[in-house]
Amino acid sequence: MSKVYDLAVIGGGVIGLAHAATAARRGKKVVLIERERRANGASIRNFGFITVTGQERGLSWELARRTRDVWAEVAPAAGIPIEHRGLYLSARSPEAMAVIEAFLATEMGEGCKALDAQGFRNLTEGLGGADLCGGLYSPHELRVESRHAIPLLTRWVAEGLGVDILPETVAFSSVPPRLETSRGVIEAGQVVVCPGDDFSTLWRDRIAAYDLKRCRLSMLRLADPGVRLPGALMSDLSLTRYAGYAALPEAAALRAKLLSEQPRHYENGVHLIVAQGGDGTLIVGDSHHYDDLPGPFAPASAEDDILDEYARATGRPAPAVLERWVGVYAVAADRTFLVDTPADDVRLVIVTSGTGASTCFGIAERVLDDLMGDK
Repeated sequence: MSKVYDLAVIGGGVIGLAHAATAARRGKKVVLIERERRANGASIRNFGFITVTGQERGLSWELARRTRDVWAEVAPAAGIPIEHRGLYLSARSPEAMAVIEAFLATEMGEGCKALDAQGFRNLTEGLGGADLCGGLYSPHELRVESRHAIPLLTRWVAEGLGVDILPETVAFSSVPPRLETSRGVIEAGQVVVCPGDDFSTLWRDRIAAYDLKRCRLSMLRLADPGVRLPGALMSDLSLTRYAGYAALPEAAALRAKLLSEQPRHYENGVHLIVAQGGDGTLIVGDSHHYDDLPGPFAPASAEDDILDEYARATGRPAPAVLERWVGVYAVAADRTFLVDTPADDVRLVIVTSGTGASTCFGIAERVLDDLMGDK
């Protein structure tokens, strides 16, 4: 290929797309290399929920706030519908309400508010079981339909921003200025590698130093429940999973209570997110199982526990299951994402917490500020 690029991005999931879009919006000549025909991994197998509230305090929370703002700009330009906004987290015990009150006392609670049981029901068309104590409302989130949003974002990056996208192309090397690929040599001044959970193809030794594992999650699409949700739903289990809540001292009592009452939910790593599409159907999940290489065999008990938590949180039986699938993403015990410098003018970027859609643009801006400077 004769064209010389300022930046080559390897990996066409949401992290790679965010880097390509950010660089192109800054006037750079960009090529994006994707080994599959289209993104088919974690980026399309999730809720499409850009989550701010509950992200780990500090940098992750700040990156999510920035990413939410960029999504709000990019989605209309790319023709991506925003399905709904905001978060409603139901609480079934005084211990859960104590975590919510503690969260609201931090800087992360800005703009959020506690709801009593009736207030929660009024805003969610009567959802909530008999044991509902109240809940948390956040206005900060927005939601897109991942399986449609990622292809639309890809098209916009190509047609709207002028990025050259090379699908079904494997990069064998990633050190500029000449990258060896299955399409031949590509010339680029700088490179960002976004491998997702591919720990072997490029920079294997660098990735191995971070002791990453993989998480397999179970997801469901349920039939339209006949209710139009005002935003995404979460529940008590989320307060002990999302670090922005779970790191608060008040979460310890709630964790002990839930471990005693719902031990299998914890064994399956279940917490609840319910997101609704324009057609009324619900994306519901999820469970979490960790291993170096999780098998493709998800336990039926995980699905049962997800549906059980749906019923507990909403006070209604779960609608019929229309689809079910698993996703796999990279995880680390000590960080939500990593940025490594394996060579001059190369950055290796992996989100290690399942928060790619929620932090992608903030991470991309941070990485490219460092990589490109005034170049």
